[in-house]
Amino acid sequence: MKLSSYTLLIVAGIFAALFAFERFFPLRRNRAALATRLVINLALSALAFLTAMLAVRPSALQTLNWASHTTFGLLNLVRLPGWAQFAIGFLLLDASFYYWHIINHRLPVLWRFHNVHHMDPDLDISTGFRFHFGEVLLSALFRIAQVSLIGMSFATFAVYELVFQANTLFQHSNARLPIGLERMLNLVLVTPRMHAIHHSQVRGETDSNFGVVFSWWDKLHRTVGLNIPQSKIEIGVPGYSAPGDNRLRQALMLPFRKQRDYWRKPDGTIPTRDAAVLDSRRTRLAE
Repeated sequence: MKLSSYTLLIVAGIFAALFAFERFFPLRRNRAALATRLVINLALSALAFLTAMLAVRPSALQTLNWASHTTFGLLNLVRLPGWAQFAIGFLLLDASFYYWHIINHRLPVLWRFHNVHHMDPDLDISTGFRFHFGEVLLSALFRIAQVSLIGMSFATFAVYELVFQANTLFQHSNARLPIGLERMLNLVLVTPRMHAIHHSQVRGETDSNFGVVFSWWDKLHRTVGLNIPQSKIEIGVPGYSAPGDNRLRQALMLPFRKQRDYWRKPDGTIPTRDAAVLDSRRTRLAE
């Protein structure tokens, strides 16, 4: 069995386990019907997965093969022990994804596509791979640059891909972990409570917590915001929060249509946060 098949099986197992767990121990109460969201999210995820298999993965692997036969890439500039090459390559992969995530929020043409991920009215395991196929296709260019500039080994790439996919599912899940345990995990990893804040309808909260695997990139760059209680978070994008917005056809066509004011609700209000509900310690994960 190929390594990619093992990765797929592991990720599928994690998906099933978290899907069951969040049914019994939900972190937030859902606002939309689960069955309808599942159909939409799984359809978008299937298109995203197909695009990744046909375009992103082959281009990344071809670039990785090219880089391994040249001296191009940061890790080829100096001779390092295998463990150091692995560790530095792993960290550089995750750091570059942090920056790519920020660019997807800052650059209007990329946000048009990334918005399809954020406009889901609830956040759970099914949101994990809910990305517009156009965003996935555009990410192929990023992956080519990422892999060639870092110049990591195939083993580093494969291990990171598995961890990346697994933690993408974990952080998007609606799984309620004991707050003490999640605070410990959050010292290293992006966790469900941390990432839920990134999906808030309050713009300043959406513009925080960009990390993918490791939580410390946000702390280092001062983009972290952990002090919002989950019970106070409304998931989604205000300008696309009407009941009819989260449909498959609308989601697929959204990037190609005239864009609305993202941060203003259909009734004209702009979601804000009452400072009274916030913990004074911005870097302490709220329950």
